[in-house]
Amino acid sequence: MRLQPVPSLPEIRLYTAHPGSGLRRLLEPEDGSHEHAAEPQPPYWAYAWAGGAVLARYVLDRPSTVAGRRVLDLGAGSGLVGIAAARAGARKVTAAEIDRNGIVALRLNAEANGVAIIIIGEDISACPPPSVDIVLAGDVFYGQAVARRIVPFLDRC
Repeated sequence: MRLQPVPSLPEIRLYTAHPGSGLRRLLEPEDGSHEHAAEPQPPYWAYAWAGGAVLARYVLDRPSTVAGRRVLDLGAGSGLVGIAAARAGARKVTAAEIDRNGIVALRLNAEANGVAIIIIGEDISACPPPSVDIVLAGDVFYGQAVARRIVPFLDRC
């Protein structure tokens, strides 16, 4: 993976996928039986998704949104939104991410940007909301099953 600035967010750098990154190995069956399978989707944590990028830009342009507050980056993926919140002066940033590879990417990205982020590596949607002042959720409505879990959690928040 290559560490590079995020388009429209040059102040943040993320490790992102590229053709030679070998990330396809994480997505293809080990037995190689993918001849007739649909093209696998790239790992979501290896890219800056549009919703997260727009939310991160909003937070960086309006730091008063998060400054001095405890922030939850829900479905953090690469950590882009949490990194932006930390850069904008959040008192504490917690990122919730369930994918084990995403957790590693998030940790590397936070370190590369010189910010501290507490990572919760489990599904918190059925749990009581953590003690935060604001929940940022850039890209958590990509599927109906996920939305059915996230909406009640956000209602509880």
